[in-house]
Amino acid sequence: MMSMPQIPEPVASFLERVNAHDEEAFLDAFTPAGAVDDWGRTFTGREQIATWSGREFIGSRGNLTVEEVEATGNTVTVIGDWRSNHANGRSTFVFEIDGDKLAKMTIREG
Repeated sequence: MMSMPQIPEPVASFLERVNAHDEEAFLDAFTPAGAVDDWGRTFTGREQIATWSGREFIGSRGNLTVEEVEATGNTVTVIGDWRSNHANGRSTFVFEIDGDKLAKMTIREG
């Protein structure tokens, strides 16, 4: 059995919430000015992130199987296999951390 890479907080808890499809906890993980950059489309603030997520992320019943983790300073990069009703495939998630919240999540091809 492969050992899971160690994911630093707050990213580890965030990914658990995502895989549990817990939209409120997902939204609560971001700072008030938090942003999601999904392949160059940026959604800023809770309302925009919620609209995007309802359609393409939590709302599409997404699940991430983490394969690689790299942490440098306030940045955590997670590469894994994303499966959802909206999009599938190996994806790179880059998290910018501000205290115990996420300032930004950037999604690109893995």
